[in-house]
Amino acid sequence: MLTGKSCFCGRYFLLLLFFFHSFFSFVFLYLFLFYFFRVRVFFRFSFIFFIQYNLKPMKMPVALLVLLAVCNAIKVNGEGHYLQCDHNLMSQPRPHSVSILEFGAVGDGKTLNTIAFQNAIFYLKSFADKGGAQLYVPPGRWLTGSFNLTSHLTLFLEKGAVILGSQDPSHWDIVEPLPSYGRGIELPGRRYQSLVNGYMLRDVVITGDNGTIDGQGSVWWEWFTSHSLNFSRPHLVEFVSSKDVHVSNITFLNAPAYNIHPVYCSNVHIHNVSVHAPPGSPYTVGIVPDSSDNVCIENCNISTGHDAIALKSGWDEYGIAYGRPTTNVHIRSVHLQSSTGSSLAFGSEMSGGISNVQVEHVHLYNSFTGIQFRTTKGRGGYLREIIISDVNMLNINTAFSAIGDYGSHPDDKFNPDAFPSLEKITLHDIIGRNIIMAGNFSGIQQAPFTSMCLFNISLSMSSTFSSCWSCSNISGYSELVFPEPCADLKNSNASSCFSILMRPNGRGAIL
Repeated sequence: MLTGKSCFCGRYFLLLLFFFHSFFSFVFLYLFLFYFFRVRVFFRFSFIFFIQYNLKPMKMPVALLVLLAVCNAIKVNGEGHYLQCDHNLMSQPRPHSVSILEFGAVGDGKTLNTIAFQNAIFYLKSFADKGGAQLYVPPGRWLTGSFNLTSHLTLFLEKGAVILGSQDPSHWDIVEPLPSYGRGIELPGRRYQSLVNGYMLRDVVITGDNGTIDGQGSVWWEWFTSHSLNFSRPHLVEFVSSKDVHVSNITFLNAPAYNIHPVYCSNVHIHNVSVHAPPGSPYTVGIVPDSSDNVCIENCNISTGHDAIALKSGWDEYGIAYGRPTTNVHIRSVHLQSSTGSSLAFGSEMSGGISNVQVEHVHLYNSFTGIQFRTTKGRGGYLREIIISDVNMLNINTAFSAIGDYGSHPDDKFNPDAFPSLEKITLHDIIGRNIIMAGNFSGIQQAPFTSMCLFNISLSMSSTFSSCWSCSNISGYSELVFPEPCADLKNSNASSCFSILMRPNGRGAIL
């Protein structure tokens, strides 16, 4: 990343180059600083700048002054800015605490405790203006149907505590579809409410000493595959139109569909969680930020049947009309595995737009697709200003994918001329081992994908495909990429990759 620190080194490098701009002194100083200071970002930036624009020695001082000014601007604008996960959102202890046992709950795995959870939370609601309260769940197996949380509440699961979702669908409420989707995701009409819910809440925490929420989703998976359901499947945890949401130190198992679904939310921090669903579980997804902003996901281990992390923002005309994007998302230090989907997915429901996403320090393994961008005609919306870096891939079928005909439509009311936009995507510093296909990029003829930028990528292929890349209706730029990408990813000017150099949030572009 081109940060203030790297530009600090780069500025002095530029000043020296201004006075020593002969070819040999240029090369000597370049190698000297690169070796001793590891100014990797500036090395790439200046290399591309000089080579791309074929500057002659007499013009070099002017170009150097331009670069100096850019670096100085980045240094000034970048100071003091933090990404979402850089903020410390440790929750404060609640002044009041009660145990679920005080409300008649029985942790034998057989007794239904829905009323106990509902009564406990109703009681704790009275402490909202007194600093909030904590609902303590001790070791045991606590069977329940769906229940709602309240503001200024901490749900704390002790080690050995397991909240079990009932396998009786009558214990799960049925609710209206989300307005940005217009219907249930899987079936028209209403949907089952999630096991643990929050609606229009503020300051709500789900945490513990590695307690567990187990959706016992096997029956839901069977009903889904046999087309026996009348409503779309429920999720494990869903927050709707809520603010200051914190989920940590919990294990999520066997979700009927999604595990954690913050939708229309702000300031969401999810960290130190483990998510698991077996490979055969149909369309189970780990964490799904949906039309939400200021989201941090870090230090998580996720292994699911479909996508591990999927960013979304509404479906076709409903998402366009609702108009709430997913933005300001920071994902770091996560281990992701996806059996049939993508370790990291964007869309395909992205009609409200997805932008300003930073992903770094991630391990993707044993997955069908590593990183995938999905959309189709009629979606509208956009995928842009997404930067993914420092990725380690192992045993991936397709490392990168961007598909312009992915997914279905909620009904026949969508606008077929609502073309989505995909642009300003940067992937860099990525290593992959045992990869079958490097990249599959298939844009939309009427709205080609643009500014797909790849830097410093090395993939070790496990097959002898005649072509490791497949590209159509896409343009971009690549440098230091192996295997060599298709010509479509070499047909743009390098400057197209630097257009987010001075983004409004003050972060420098990744080069």
